[in-house]
Amino acid sequence: MHCASCALLIKKSVQKIPGVAEANINYATEKAHIVYDPALTTINDLLSTIQKTGYSAVLSTEGGSDHERQKRQREMKYWSHKFFFGFLLSLPLILFMIYDFVPDAPLRETIMPMSGIFSLILAVPALVYVGNNFFAGFWSALKVKTFSMDSLIAIGTGTAFIYSLIELLSYYAHTGSLFGLNGDKIPNLYFEVVVFLITFVSLGKWLEARAKGKTSQALEKLMGLAPSHARVIRDQVQLEIPVEQVIVGDIIVIRPGDRLPVDGQVVSGYSAVDESILTGESLPVEKQAGSPVYTASINKTGSFEFKATKVGADTALAHIIKLIEDAQGSKAPIQDFADRIAAVFVPTVIISAILAFVIWYFILGATLNFSLLAFVSVIVIACPCALGLATPTAIMVGTGKGAEFGILIKGGEPLEMAQKINAIVFDKTGTLTNGQPEVTDFVNYSDKSDSYIASILFTIESKSEHPLASAIVTYTKSKVGHLKLKMSHFSAIPGHGVSATINGQEYLVSKPETTTPEIEKLQSRGKTVMVLSSKKKTLALVAVADQLKPNSATVVKKLKAMGIMVYMITGDNRRTAAAIASQVGIDRVLSEVLPQNKAEEVQKLQSSGLKVAMVGDGINDAPALTQADLGIAMASGADVAMESGSIIIMTNDLTGVLSAIDLSRQTVGKIKQNMFFALFYNILGIPIAARALVFAGIVLKPELAGLAMALSSVSVVTNSLTLKFFKPNQTNYISQFAPTIMVVLFLGIFLAFARFSAM
Repeated sequence: MHCASCALLIKKSVQKIPGVAEANINYATEKAHIVYDPALTTINDLLSTIQKTGYSAVLSTEGGSDHERQKRQREMKYWSHKFFFGFLLSLPLILFMIYDFVPDAPLRETIMPMSGIFSLILAVPALVYVGNNFFAGFWSALKVKTFSMDSLIAIGTGTAFIYSLIELLSYYAHTGSLFGLNGDKIPNLYFEVVVFLITFVSLGKWLEARAKGKTSQALEKLMGLAPSHARVIRDQVQLEIPVEQVIVGDIIVIRPGDRLPVDGQVVSGYSAVDESILTGESLPVEKQAGSPVYTASINKTGSFEFKATKVGADTALAHIIKLIEDAQGSKAPIQDFADRIAAVFVPTVIISAILAFVIWYFILGATLNFSLLAFVSVIVIACPCALGLATPTAIMVGTGKGAEFGILIKGGEPLEMAQKINAIVFDKTGTLTNGQPEVTDFVNYSDKSDSYIASILFTIESKSEHPLASAIVTYTKSKVGHLKLKMSHFSAIPGHGVSATINGQEYLVSKPETTTPEIEKLQSRGKTVMVLSSKKKTLALVAVADQLKPNSATVVKKLKAMGIMVYMITGDNRRTAAAIASQVGIDRVLSEVLPQNKAEEVQKLQSSGLKVAMVGDGINDAPALTQADLGIAMASGADVAMESGSIIIMTNDLTGVLSAIDLSRQTVGKIKQNMFFALFYNILGIPIAARALVFAGIVLKPELAGLAMALSSVSVVTNSLTLKFFKPNQTNYISQFAPTIMVVLFLGIFLAFARFSAM
């Protein structure tokens, strides 16, 4: 495909097939996403229809990622060959142009009479080889009664060639010579327009193909991370085999510095593993027996063995790559605007070109040559390539950059929605908090040492099944030291606590029966208080709470500064919920909400006119994540199997929410800038190409109009590529200033082209 019109042409053709419910054709990724009824049509019907339209297609599963990379390489090689061949054809024509501008140049009277016939000889291979795909595309478009970018190039070059050929034959009919007489060239020939125009458009296509290849570098980087071989133990022998031959259950040996070939679970050994490529988290993660490990992560200093649990397309890395591929091939709602423009753009350009010719030739009385050049210039400058690249290139770079920082965005729609939200709802447990209760306070009222009291608590709670018991055990274990106590007569008292006899003394761990200022203070902060007592007195109290994540308050503050209303939703009672919310800076609290009712609360906010994002752990929050305008799921490690969230934060770090919104705003802003550029270039270029500003000495030759059109596409892709400098919590100055620089640069080029044309 060569432009947005090509994608639109395929879309129209496919949509006419019975049973096709939806067709999205992405120009930048050259992929189609089609929803159809298999009872009414087949894959072969879809492929043959695309074939009849003048394009070829294969299922995206055929060849996979390597096929995509090879296709990109072939495209760049194809257009580079076309350009360099066209450039060689152009060299003699440049010489003829120099003689036009330098009348006193040596050998002018010998060379210029031959320029006409030599230009024809050079123009034929330019049309037949370099420009053949434009004419093929023009013919395909005609068959389905529409026009494309190919139509504009074919009409422009074809008109210039046919007119020049007629002038050459007319000159021969009058003079009997195919060479200019009296040392002059044959007048009114524009074969050089044909060669230069096709060559410049080919240059633009080559630069565009190179730029489009760069937009998918993040994805290609991920694809190339998995090692090609793995060391496995089979029949007690260590073998090195291709990673494709690894099967689930294989024991794999990992040495220091190795990249992991597949997903698995550590069975022996200890090390720290860098998982930043999957999660964006820079600190290595400690691994020991039972720990999960993931493909492409890097082992540090230790060695270990692990059992393969997921291979091939089932690994976390493969899931991430699939998510990014789907996102980059998706369509943002803002693209509909570009599609609507592209649908009427080409016919409008052709009408404008005809009007330019008619007005100049029939109304203003200009020469046929002047009027014809105005027609050709309008045709070639207005190709909607830049418009077709505006959205998909920005989405490709934005989603790829997000993945680099552990933010997986599932397509153009959530990417666009993230910058529209004005309310965000955080689930409390596991989102604002760590999701695991911890001991926050330990107060010893007895005359015994802290280690002795901790030993009593450790001994009792290690037998308890209470949800908070594990937190107390974890805390007291570090304080016990070598002190061991014997326990007898352990019993659980439902709704009250647990009791046990230790060294002949009976102890009780329970909720406080009476309150004190200290207990009141702890409970007001949302903490659960447990009391250790004997028959005689209270010995100690322990406060347990699900601790807030360190950056929760900072994230909430920044979201408020961005003009977003922040809510917290939880099943906790009002007092506890209010206490936790106040610590994090949230003043809008939805408390005592059961998991199954969270979606209803989100719906209520939406009905009040808010665009709502829900942030949760993706499990019990699934209905609310789905109901929200934007679902943001907090993942743990490399857990990407979250279908409910439209955006997945791989680091389980709340700053990822800020980064996702910031990236969305920058990407959508870039799309709008690109659309402005695409329309700005055409609005500026068409009047100049139509010679409406000739009175001011501003004219544009057809071949330079073609080059300007090609440069406009390159500038749009380059503008999208500035998103590659995005970093969380940092200003992307290159992205900010790039549009201004490119506008100034493009206007300068335009002015230079106009001055040269006026000569």
